[in-house]
Amino acid sequence: MRYVWISIGFMSVALGIAGAFLPLLPTTPFLLLAAWAFSNGSERLHNWLLDHPTLGPPIHAWEDEHAIARNVKVIASISIVAVFLLSVVMAAPWWALTAQGVILIGVSFFIWTRPEPSHQRGDE
Repeated sequence: MRYVWISIGFMSVALGIAGAFLPLLPTTPFLLLAAWAFSNGSERLHNWLLDHPTLGPPIHAWEDEHAIARNVKVIASISIVAVFLLSVVMAAPWWALTAQGVILIGVSFFIWTRPEPSHQRGDE
């Protein structure tokens, strides 16, 4: 089972890294999944991920404060608007646009009501 957890961890890290460059793919949820999977499969890999200078901070921010950095909120919002506009341009049916709009508004509300990490607000 250890190798299954490690495999899930590596796949999640790969998806998280891809999410940093692809507008429709989230980064932090995949990194959180990777941290959880590595914690079940390999303490060494779990520590590597948490200590990583680029991948570790969003994990710590979420685990410590349930916080999302402002730049991540902005990028997520731009992606949300782009996805919705793409659906409009592709002439999605009204019911699909309505459902998508409701879901995306809910996601946006969730994202923007999370605090920002204290180390980015200067609270340290």
